[in-house]
Amino acid sequence: MEKIIGNFKFIEASIKDVYIIEPKVYGDSRGYFMETYKESSFNEAGLNYTFVQDNESRSHKGVLRGLHFQKTYPQAKLVRVLEGEVFDVAVDLRKDSLTYGKWVGVILSAENKKQFMIPRGFAHGFVVLSDTATFCYKCDELYHPEDEGGIMWNDKDINITWPYDGEVSLSEKDKKHPSLKESKLNI
Repeated sequence: MEKIIGNFKFIEASIKDVYIIEPKVYGDSRGYFMETYKESSFNEAGLNYTFVQDNESRSHKGVLRGLHFQKTYPQAKLVRVLEGEVFDVAVDLRKDSLTYGKWVGVILSAENKKQFMIPRGFAHGFVVLSDTATFCYKCDELYHPEDEGGIMWNDKDINITWPYDGEVSLSEKDKKHPSLKESKLNI
């Protein structure tokens, strides 16, 4: 389902409540302009979030961050790429969801300017496909380091098809995440 509201096209992904958002880009020989967020347009689309924190990271090719979530203080995230290209993934961890344990992914890049709206109750991760990528996201809940959780990026039951053939680079923390079955989730 697609909705065009203001300067945004909201496309519901294959998992309910997850959206790919395409902003309208106004460009000419001087460059471009676009709105990346407008509360009234998002609210009209049914995406009623109050964002309280913005984050940014820069990574090199093959870096895989995730799959992350917060246990008690789940975060909705509006993510996009400022430079480079990533494959971004959301995994449904909502206990009563018909799509529990299922994933949806999208390529986000500086070129395509797409955004990904991930609601609360999802694990999130991405792999960098370009030489480098600058990734930014808005969160509707503050980050609580003591509350973080994770699921292994290559969990065979989730079976994410990562479009990267090389060896991924993981943080020490991300190397130790359990599978979804082994996790004791309280989301």
